[in-house]
Amino acid sequence: MSHVAIVTDSASDMAAARAAEFGITVVPLVVSFGADTFKAGADLSTEEFWRRMTAPSAPFPTTAACSPGDFKAIYDAAFAAGAEAIVSIHVAGTLSGTIKSAEIAKGMLPDREIHIVDSSGVSMCEGILAELAVGLARAGVAAAEIARVCEDRRSDISTFVALDTLEYLKRGGRISGARAAIGTLLSLKPIIEVKDGAVEPADRVRTRGKARERVIELICARPIERLSVLHTTNADVEAFRDEIVARVPGGIDPANVTIDLVGASVGPHLGPGCVGAVALYRHS
Repeated sequence: MSHVAIVTDSASDMAAARAAEFGITVVPLVVSFGADTFKAGADLSTEEFWRRMTAPSAPFPTTAACSPGDFKAIYDAAFAAGAEAIVSIHVAGTLSGTIKSAEIAKGMLPDREIHIVDSSGVSMCEGILAELAVGLARAGVAAAEIARVCEDRRSDISTFVALDTLEYLKRGGRISGARAAIGTLLSLKPIIEVKDGAVEPADRVRTRGKARERVIELICARPIERLSVLHTTNADVEAFRDEIVARVPGGIDPANVTIDLVGASVGPHLGPGCVGAVALYRHS
């Protein structure tokens, strides 16, 4: 049994069952629908989040980082359960205040070994690094080295997502209302990339089919070690996964491919009907 505990947050979009399988603790971020506030994945399931998100006349959800106290409670529990050290892997500090809360909690435990890793990404970028960390911990690798490897490998990860509409970027204040209206009028389907802690436009195409095709082209640019296919309640995500897998250079073991439903911490910024992928490319 490893003596290094691995922690991430709900912006990782890691399903509860998978986190339990890997022994990863997921710290829930906060999501609010009007006056109703929840801890993502704890007292609001991903499925319930999407039911609320897509309900007619539902208030637009807002997200917030969890508190340093939440992190300290998780860290205290890990040490009480026998951990000698913690590697805590989180959503990019440029995208969320979550990692600041983790750092403050670490400062509350000066006599404990805690390594905070900025994933420089979001969603299964975090999840893939957390799973990588678990593998290293089970192999007996020390916590400091696990953190160093995760920081080294994050540059091997790319995330691409095809958005179904610009509406949610507009609601979240990412683009102007005029720009969203023009995009809708032209039926543009934007593709975004999350890389090095930034969300950047990767391309814009005119149809959903072309957007899916372009994501596949972008994600399959290099041989892939581990693949997460993302979706926001997209009914044909299995076919999308199969298309990607068929085109990965050199092939990929199906055991290293997952389909992951985006949750309450990331979903408000994307909206329903999106598909995308996170790839951990083979280390050169």
